[in-house]
Amino acid sequence: MTRFLRPALLAAVVLGVPHTSGAAFIVYTASLSGPNESPPNGSPALGTAEVDIDTVLNTMRVQVQFSGLTANTTASHIHSATATPGAGTAMVATTVPSFPGFPLGVTSGTYDHTFDMTDLSSYNPAFVAANGGTAVAAEAALFASMAAGTAYLNVHTFEFPGGEIRGFLHPVPEPSAFALLGTGALGLLALARGRLRG
Repeated sequence: MTRFLRPALLAAVVLGVPHTSGAAFIVYTASLSGPNESPPNGSPALGTAEVDIDTVLNTMRVQVQFSGLTANTTASHIHSATATPGAGTAMVATTVPSFPGFPLGVTSGTYDHTFDMTDLSSYNPAFVAANGGTAVAAEAALFASMAAGTAYLNVHTFEFPGGEIRGFLHPVPEPSAFALLGTGALGLLALARGRLRG
């Protein structure tokens, strides 16, 4: 076995990056609360959101759970893109006036819907117009915003028309990335021990 690893292999070991990427899913999550809104509010409500992107099928599955709202729901959607990651406000990127089938007129509930991101009806027409005018361009802009931490999901109510609870979407590392990182660390440790002995 050679004493030195090739640079590309070393980078893959250190960074936990596989040589080929067959992953089709990117998962984002958000914790929804009143203090996360802009401006922050004192709502006792809490919620969670998970957004699963399938890069092969061009779909986006949105799952939301929420409870404790101070008033009935009026809408929910994803906004994009804020000027600064994790702060500010942005236009609605997804369907208006709300996600299709989102539970309205309630203070708690769940939601699960899969969007075809190649279909213009999955977007706010104003977002499409502001981002290239096509579904392909709108999809690229939304997904880039999510990756950059400048997209958020919120739930609007009669008490807080601008949004009662929200959370910025953050990527969830794949379990395989953690495994590769651990394997890489062990490989570097073995390499260092070999050099000390040699």
